[in-house]
Amino acid sequence: MTDIKLEHIGKTYSETPVLFNLSLTIREGEFLTLLGASGCGKSTLLRLLAGLELPDTGTMRIGDTDMLRLSPGERDCAMVFQSYALYPHMTVGDNICTPLYMRMLRFWQRLPGMRWLSPHARRQTRLAHRQGHRVAQMLGIDALWARKPAQLSGGQRQRVALARAMVRRPAVFLFDEPLSNLDASLRQSLRGEIRQLHDELNVTFVYVTHDQHEAMSMSDRIAVMQGGHILQLGTPADIYDCPTHKDVAALVGTPRINFLTLTRDDEGKAHFQGQAIDRLVPATVVILAFRPQTVRLLAGPNRLGVTGRITLVEFTGTEQLVTLKTQAEEALTAIVDKQQKCVVGEALTIYVEPGDLHGFDVQGARVELIYPSGRSNLVSVSLCS
Repeated sequence: MTDIKLEHIGKTYSETPVLFNLSLTIREGEFLTLLGASGCGKSTLLRLLAGLELPDTGTMRIGDTDMLRLSPGERDCAMVFQSYALYPHMTVGDNICTPLYMRMLRFWQRLPGMRWLSPHARRQTRLAHRQGHRVAQMLGIDALWARKPAQLSGGQRQRVALARAMVRRPAVFLFDEPLSNLDASLRQSLRGEIRQLHDELNVTFVYVTHDQHEAMSMSDRIAVMQGGHILQLGTPADIYDCPTHKDVAALVGTPRINFLTLTRDDEGKAHFQGQAIDRLVPATVVILAFRPQTVRLLAGPNRLGVTGRITLVEFTGTEQLVTLKTQAEEALTAIVDKQQKCVVGEALTIYVEPGDLHGFDVQGARVELIYPSGRSNLVSVSLCS
């Protein structure tokens, strides 16, 4: 299996555009996550890869092979659905082995009871069962072999769906929000299992989710999607530390990143809370952003100071999550030490190092901030005396 290349893909449903001139290269053997809110086009893109839909425009290639000329069965992709899509009348074993039955047995041999009449069909069925059992043992569901899906929990059903995809040994796994119907603790457990499965199989995984925790914890690379476009493609560290768009910064990270809206005077100098910011802030910057984890409570050289009134204090065990409201009615979140006294209604000034700030223009695109030494992504500001 080589890289999958999508170029200038467009897709429209009933005169409603879903994907716009989208280009993407999926590297061989990587774990790529398509991350975005509902309606951004990520599931549509997955269906195009599987061959369940065809694009209106653009090309899709696996190496030198045109994917658009291949049927879904010829693409060697296995898909795991959000709804599990198990056959309710079949046992776990038959659900897992169904792809092997389809591959090994003729049509008449797959009819109820017929696969036991032919010696060749019986041998193939036993072979399928051995392969299915090995996969079931890998996922810890071999004891459920004779049960029906109605007798399984949500996590067990998802493992059966995974086993059914694994038993085919496909070149590409496609996951369409497979964990969204599970509770939080089970999702965390299966996240680790899916990542471990990828490392063991060493094949390409394309994973669709709206949960940034899943994307950040499992992926080699993340494609952040919005409105049928890819806003940013990069490693989890790139997405978190250097978001190229305001909406990417807002989507990734918990608690949510803070945004400060700047104003400009007649000379074009940036102001916040009535105080001028150093002229090194580029004229195109209208929003400064910083993550709650970067907040300090002590003033320092060039640190940005922001004063607000405490509206909420949430104790999380190891720290406090403090919500402030500024004079401009902007809500900010800060993570502070649990020993710090924070009282609702009192004023609190928080400080941010220049290197922890991000700048965005009016369209939401990233703007590099300049530090006095010339290093990028930094700004020299001092709003508090």
